[in-house]
Amino acid sequence: MIGVLASVENVFPPVPADTAVALGAFLSNAGTVSAWSVFGVTWAANVGSGIGVYLAARTWGRRFFTGRLGRRLLNPKHLHKLERLYDRYGTWGVFLSRFVPGARAVIPLFGGIAGLKSIRALLPMAVASAIWYGMLTFAAATLIPKLDDVAAFVVGLNWAGLALAALAAVAIIWVTFLRRRKLRRQRDPVADSGVSE
Repeated sequence: MIGVLASVENVFPPVPADTAVALGAFLSNAGTVSAWSVFGVTWAANVGSGIGVYLAARTWGRRFFTGRLGRRLLNPKHLHKLERLYDRYGTWGVFLSRFVPGARAVIPLFGGIAGLKSIRALLPMAVASAIWYGMLTFAAATLIPKLDDVAAFVVGLNWAGLALAALAAVAIIWVTFLRRRKLRRQRDPVADSGVSE
């Protein structure tokens, strides 16, 4: 059941996969199932369905969005912007999205539509999912004292993941901005300083 929910989450984000994983990890204390099994099933199911979503989007998504109905849903100008964003930030975007509930399904989907290369989409997705579900499984198996605390724990962890992903995104944007400014100065130091002849 945990594997099914972890798979479906990539297609239908409201599915409470994190709660099911935390519950399974919590129950591992009773010896019914091992925490490692909970993690392994969750990770394999989540990454497997994420790969499926990405490949389907990469194979048919662009064709759909350049057709008559697709152009109404996502106009070509926005599709072009999406491609540029993924070309620039795709790897980090996919990685960080795995820590944000709801975005987990959307980011790989649009990565496939935008034509993000497989290595830049699938590797960060697999690594980030391993980190997220590893932390969730370990914490639920070792830190939650009562069954009633599972849901509150998952909500808190999701907010923490969202906050960390937002901070990381701001840091990446800031570093990119500084790097570009430095390159501009190296190319044209007079124009950048505002000195005119």
